[in-house]
Amino acid sequence: MKELTLKYGCNPNQKPSRVYMEEGELPIEVLNGRPGYINLLDALNSWQLVSELKRATGLPAAASFKHVSPAGAAVGLPLDDTLKHIYFTGDIDVNASPLACAYARARGADRMSSYGDFVALSDECDATTALLLKPEVSDGVIAPAFSEEALTILREKRKGTYNVIRIDPTYRPAPIERKQVFGITFEQGRNEIALDDPSLFENIPTKNKTFSDAAKRDLMIALITLKYTQSNSVCYVKDGQAIGIGAGQQSRIHCTRLAGNKADIWWLRQHPKVMNLPFIDKIRRADRDNTIDIYIGDECDDVLAEGAWQQFFTERPEPLTAEEKRAWIAKNSDVALGSDAFFPFGDNIERAHKSGVRYIAQAGGSVRDDHVIATCDKYDIAMTFTGVRLFHH
Repeated sequence: MKELTLKYGCNPNQKPSRVYMEEGELPIEVLNGRPGYINLLDALNSWQLVSELKRATGLPAAASFKHVSPAGAAVGLPLDDTLKHIYFTGDIDVNASPLACAYARARGADRMSSYGDFVALSDECDATTALLLKPEVSDGVIAPAFSEEALTILREKRKGTYNVIRIDPTYRPAPIERKQVFGITFEQGRNEIALDDPSLFENIPTKNKTFSDAAKRDLMIALITLKYTQSNSVCYVKDGQAIGIGAGQQSRIHCTRLAGNKADIWWLRQHPKVMNLPFIDKIRRADRDNTIDIYIGDECDDVLAEGAWQQFFTERPEPLTAEEKRAWIAKNSDVALGSDAFFPFGDNIERAHKSGVRYIAQAGGSVRDDHVIATCDKYDIAMTFTGVRLFHH
């Protein structure tokens, strides 16, 4: 098939709409549903991310995409009981499938942003992964293959309209890519930079020059994630998964704050008070996720006030105080942080430190590199200058 006609473009008034190949056939096959313009943008960008994560780490990978940026990305490391709980894996034996572990991590890190996502899987979708996908609000999934059992499960989702796309894993695009803006064609070479290159860790200007193998892995995950995130962007990673992604901000400090706040929320969801919130039976997933987010945040009275808490809880929970939040966040450690370009000021490092960052990979090259290095040294943070910029638009 050379062409796929779409219902409309980014918005309903943008017609006609299609995707097509000027030469050869489309590398995708729609097995179920009818994907839209933005669905396919998310599918194709997220597929590139997970296939690159798989090549770099050797582990199955998954991504949760929204509006052409990842809400989450991860590799298939096992889940402990805490992560199983906060990712709501239920009775599913998630650790039986490394791919399911990757998906649970990618979806679970930022559940608010992942609502209504498009999912990418690096490997054949198995039944365990499909069972995790089934109850989530999601627009579709792309993978190189689907088991028969997984396909049966997914075809039942969204009253049979769930988008399931198979992609040819051997497909390689042309080295030159083009797009049009305002009737003008832009052309550039594809970004084929290798982000698993050991040389990325050769230029270490900080006093602390020690990167564990896990830290190097997490920094690779951060950089690969940033490669497919709308710039400016910053990514926090821990234990093989992105825990906070700040995308599309005009200021780098705002990227660092946004991603850091998301990382803090991920960590706060593991606080005993949050783990033990007494939810009413049969609360909808979206209501539960939104309630947790509000409970953790500064507007907790919205779900704890008299007349409000009864909609969500069997009894009124004690609030999570500012002192408790600060103390819990201070326990997070060994977080890796990647930036898609250099940090211009040390304030980014100050903010990153507050969320447990111990390892940083950034391009370097700012006129204030000395200030950034000094701030890292103040907190014994190991930082590498990769010399690589990863802008994506």
